[in-house]
Amino acid sequence: MSLRDTPSRSSPLARRLRRLTTGERRDEAEAFLRLFHRETGRSDTALRRRLAEVEGALRRRGTYDHTPDELAFGARVAWRNHARCIGRLFWESLEVIDCRDVSDPDAMAGHIVEHMATALGDGRIRSLMTVFAPARPDRLPPYVESAQITQYAGHLRRDGSVLGDRRTLEATRTARRLGWTPPDPPGAFDMLPFVIRDTFGRRVPYQPPPDCYREVAITHRAHPGLGDLGLRWYAVPCISDMILTIGGIDYPCAPFNGFYMGTEIASRDLADVMRYDTLPAVARAVGLDPDRPGDGLWRDRALTELNDAVLQSFRAAGVTIVDHHAASEQYMAFLQREQTAGRCPSGEWTWIVPPQASSACPVFHLAMEDRRLTPNFYRSRAADGAGFGPDVEDLGPVRRTLRRWQRRWTATL
Repeated sequence: MSLRDTPSRSSPLARRLRRLTTGERRDEAEAFLRLFHRETGRSDTALRRRLAEVEGALRRRGTYDHTPDELAFGARVAWRNHARCIGRLFWESLEVIDCRDVSDPDAMAGHIVEHMATALGDGRIRSLMTVFAPARPDRLPPYVESAQITQYAGHLRRDGSVLGDRRTLEATRTARRLGWTPPDPPGAFDMLPFVIRDTFGRRVPYQPPPDCYREVAITHRAHPGLGDLGLRWYAVPCISDMILTIGGIDYPCAPFNGFYMGTEIASRDLADVMRYDTLPAVARAVGLDPDRPGDGLWRDRALTELNDAVLQSFRAAGVTIVDHHAASEQYMAFLQREQTAGRCPSGEWTWIVPPQASSACPVFHLAMEDRRLTPNFYRSRAADGAGFGPDVEDLGPVRRTLRRWQRRWTATL
């Protein structure tokens, strides 16, 4: 093993990854394998044999390899466990593409472009995840640094104003330093390249070709002036900066997509003050006066019309989208299915409850708890990845008893 192959604790990825002791990694591996064998109907004999294989690999190498079936199951359960997603009713439909043997950035970019095109299809969006190499004790794999595969640039003007997406100002600066040249003149919806960091930490930008994504122009049947604003959004949201963790093994590059809920685009991306901040312009386009004293409800009316426009536009284009009321009902169905299966699903209220008409959605009235179970997704061990661990009930009797005593002891300190 060469020095340059050793993960540096100063690297951006190393600072984000969970740090597990040998015992913690063994516990997560055992809990995951027991869960996998139980939910997929495999025999006790097969479980004992697999546990012995993994135990041996952990002793020899400090890590182990998931089978393709384990990887696919783990990715789906990670979605099922992730407390911040309202759309988990469809967790079993996730399609997992195994690219763990791909480590060349150019080849990775090719697979990601193919992922985007496949997910989009004819507009009926498929939920996909492409999983690349895991982190190893002696080596960090290449990974996508960009938050999403498709995202719009934010151009800082000389007067301090921003053209485009304020959230991507730093990503836009990075892209420019790496050689990206924006259109001349720049626009509010310029597609940024996504950036891959190779095994040595070097950034490599890749411009997504237009045939791998689709943009939807935002119009409104009853308010043609809204269409004159030139708003649009991309069809497939593909998250690329989250770390997939399965059975004590972390996959830093596992881009995945679902489909949009309308409020994500209308109430947040386009309306947030720190994003596109279009609400005053939308209000005027639909005949409202945002400057009239004492009438703060113009925001509510404008948001409703903008949500309606986004839903109309995506549906007219034949692109999958769901409104927040339907998504809330889907979450309630997910909750019922999980409880029927004897599971207690995690939920994070501030992420599950839609930002529009919140109290009119059934999820508003639910008590939620993030149980922080693995498998799961996280961005940083210091933030959303803190406190992750397996369900103690999925451990064998000896480790289950030990972990319960440890928790009791910790609680008394």
